[in-house]
Order: sequence, then structure tokens, then C-alpha cells
Amino acid sequence: MILAWQWPAAFLVAIAVLVALFLLMFAFGAFRRGHDPDAAQVFDLDDDMQGEHASRLMRQWLIIGLAATVALILALATAIALIARPAQVDQGAEHAGSRDIVLCLDVSGSTLPYDREVINTYLSLVSSFRGERIGMSIFNSTSRTVFPLTDDYRLVASQLTAASSVLKGVESQNDIDQMSDADYQKISDWLDGTQNRTDETSLIGDGVVSCAAMLPGFAYGAEAGRTGQYAQRQRSASIVLATDNVVSGKPTYSLKQALDLASRAHIAVDGLYSGPTASEGDDATTQMRTLIRSHGGSFVTQRDDRSVNDLVRDIETRRHAADQSGSRAAVLDAPGWWVLALAVLTMLWMLAAWRLRR
Repeated sequence: MILAWQWPAAFLVAIAVLVALFLLMFAFGAFRRGHDPDAAQVFDLDDDMQGEHASRLMRQWLIIGLAATVALILALATAIALIARPAQVDQGAEHAGSRDIVLCLDVSGSTLPYDREVINTYLSLVSSFRGERIGMSIFNSTSRTVFPLTDDYRLVASQLTAASSVLKGVESQNDIDQMSDADYQKISDWLDGTQNRTDETSLIGDGVVSCAAMLPGFAYGAEAGRTGQYAQRQRSASIVLATDNVVSGKPTYSLKQALDLASRAHIAVDGLYSGPTASEGDDATTQMRTLIRSHGGSFVTQRDDRSVNDLVRDIETRRHAADQSGSRAAVLDAPGWWVLALAVLTMLWMLAAWRLRR
């Protein structure tokens, strides 16, 4: 914090006025003493103060008078400082939290065990968000919006907590087979709307397009072909895609087509491989890595024993590094200590003046 004055000229003007008043009072007093014909010395005060008791009272009176004068001068100086509006300049790196994030989760049987880890990681990250908006969509053969793009972090936290609770214990087919009917029904209800096409699962390109449609300014179909349709975004937009890229069926959009549409709309897509570690070298995973990186996104896997939590935080770190940040200064009024000093000095002056009157 750096001390500053918002009205420094007022400080100088007030000092000049006070000096002028003191000079005027001094000159007027001197003038009256020099031109008063009736002025006569009646007695000498020093002669009356020769006694011990009188001398002690006189010294006490002089000390209290001096203290009152000093307190009054300091109070006036503090009041003048308040007129100049003391302020503090807070300089520091200020993060521009102007990013839109969509969690785009594949909820087919092969990826569902990994989705809970992604959700839990964002549940821990959301408490540090300042200005970011976040939404979540899940997809299989069709998509469902879990919650729309919002900066209401209480809503986000409650939705992520509910999703994590529903998916608790879903780590393998054996877990699903052994869960109670009530728990199974909760998962079924949460996944409702994501399997509306028969015998087709994990239509990844369609899922990415549905997630991109949650972001402002995105268009697809005939609208997407217009030249110069997309202007530069005021807020950066990104999609975190968690999938194993294993498609079963015929999607409307391939992953490449979906990434082309997102790139055209200035939407970054980061890929998180959420599947068995043994399948990380498969053609589907290699294709996903190539497509996402060719469109400027990050692609991470669980190689080197890193958890899904580490991978998500890796993506977030890269995105935060890409966001604009800079040194900004904020000027804040800071009258607190000055007001307190003025109050204390005024009380001291009043106490001294009261003692002098006695």
C-alpha cells in the first residue's frame, strides 16, 4: 500500500489560509498595543509570582497551555490532511477472470467411472474462481445440460456436489451390478436424456457441438458458413472435453467437424482422455490427441501415474497462463487513522482547555 493524496492542492490552500490568519492576528494585536493611548502597566506579574506555591501553579499553567497549543496545532494539521483526502494506492497483479468454461463429459459406460474425478476437481477449483462462468453438459448418444453457463458459484457447487454424490461408487461394471435399486435409479435419473438414440453411444462430435452451443455467439448448420460471422470475443471461451473417443454409431458431426466449428467461433477445446490406461495408445486416442492439438487445444492423459485431478489442474493452469493479467492500481480512500488521530487530539485539547479554566 502506498500513501497518496487525492486533493493535494487543498492541503496547500488550507496551510496558506492558516498562515495568513495567524499573520493577520499577530499584526492586528501589535497594532493595537502600539496605538492604545490608554494602555498602562498596572502591576508586574513576575513580582506576584515570587512565592513557591504561586511559582508551581504558574509553571503548571504554562505547561498545560503549551500542551493545549500543541494539541490544537496538531488537530488543525490533521484536519487539513483530511481535507486533502488521504488515500492508499494498492498495486498488484490483478487476474482478469473473464473466461467461460464448459465441462463436456462423455457419460457412456467406458468413461463414467472417470467423470466423477473430473467433477470433484472442478468442485475444488470453483472456490478460487473470480469472474469465470462455468457450465456443464453430459452426452452419450444425445446431450443434456446439467447447468447452464453461470457465475453463481453456490449453484455450481451444489450441482457438482449432487453429481459427485450420484456417481459415487461407479468405478467398474461390478460396482454397478452390486449397487442398490435406489442408487441405480439415481444414476439413471441423472443420465436421463443422454441415450435417446437406439444402439448408438458416445457420439463425441455431436456432444462437442452441444457443449459449444452453450457458449455465447456459437452457431452451427447454415449459420456457421457465413464469412466473417464471428467477431473477436470479449471473454475467452473454452471446453474441457472428457472422453475416450470411442464412437459407436453414426454422429451428425465428426470430432474434426465439431472442432472446426468451435475453432471458427474462437472456442478452445482441451481434451482429457478418460478411459483405461491400457487404451491410451489406441488409434482413437491418437486421433483425438492429433485433432485437439491441431486446433490449438491441450490434450492430457493419465500417463506417468498422474491422476485425473492432476490432469484437470494441468489444463486449468495452461488456460490461466493464456488469460490476460497485468499490474493494475486501485486508489482507495483511507481516512480511518487520520479521523482517529483528529478525535484523540481534539479530546486532548478540550481536556487541556478545561484544566486551564479551572
